[in-house]
Amino acid sequence: MSERRLADLLAMWRIRAFEEKVRDLRARGPIVGSVHLCIGQEAIPVGACGELEERDALFATYRGHGWALARGVPAEPLFAELMGRASGVNGGRGGSAYFTAAEYGFHGENSIVGAGAPIACGAALAGRHDGSNRVAVSVFGDGALNQGAVHEAMNFAAAFSLPVVFVCENNRYSELTPIAGMVGNARLADRAAAYGMPGHRIDGNDAEAVRFHVRDALEVAREGGGPTLLECMTERLVGHYIGDAETYRQPGELERIKRREPIARLREGLLADGVPATEIDAVERRARAEMNAAAEAAERAPLADPATAREHLYA
Repeated sequence: MSERRLADLLAMWRIRAFEEKVRDLRARGPIVGSVHLCIGQEAIPVGACGELEERDALFATYRGHGWALARGVPAEPLFAELMGRASGVNGGRGGSAYFTAAEYGFHGENSIVGAGAPIACGAALAGRHDGSNRVAVSVFGDGALNQGAVHEAMNFAAAFSLPVVFVCENNRYSELTPIAGMVGNARLADRAAAYGMPGHRIDGNDAEAVRFHVRDALEVAREGGGPTLLECMTERLVGHYIGDAETYRQPGELERIKRREPIARLREGLLADGVPATEIDAVERRARAEMNAAAEAAERAPLADPATAREHLYA
């Protein structure tokens, strides 16, 4: 059991170290434009992606770096993509909010809130007809559940029993506004009943809890039972975007949530299980060393050639 949890810790530290390195690169200049980090939410992609099969299709939001890493996208070409390098997963064309890596089952981010949900329905419908028996996973934030496209996608998936798992990362803030102030019922998983699908609110700071529920939802989907909505409760330790002043937070809020964020919780659990602190700390050092090396290699790569901007377009 400790081996599995140490593996989860390493996967989460890889995501956090990647995101912290991205924050540094954005401040220094190699990364430009709007960037959204998932620091504090690492347990959800780690738990979920561990259950996905190669054939499954994952659709993330613009806060998708962690999901790509958890899906198996290598860090170096991912860093290169964010830095606009020719060696990036999309040749430097996608940047932070639009990259895709279909060869890893990661079918891209989307900067339009909730827009990935109907696309995931399309992938699920295609999987029904091409014999792949793939499941599509759509990831979005709590605010996206108020978007018409997500409502339509859930209704469509339920009406046609499509193999879709809708994963809501409820970090309590819809961009800069508390979700509790925007809905009459803040338990978002309850909405699933209106569509005729299962809905579960789970601990999104526990990778094992996420893994358990995603495994069950995938099984239901593959057996023809239709979609499931998973509301994963979590908290981001950073702003909505790099540069967010976070004036909406309450005094002392960050200090409180840092005590229950996924990496800190897992560390405490491992220590309680008797795992030496030296072994736990070595996991962080390994992850940071990997990400530093990947970022340095990516930064040495040549910038994308503007002359190729019209490649991969339809005329």
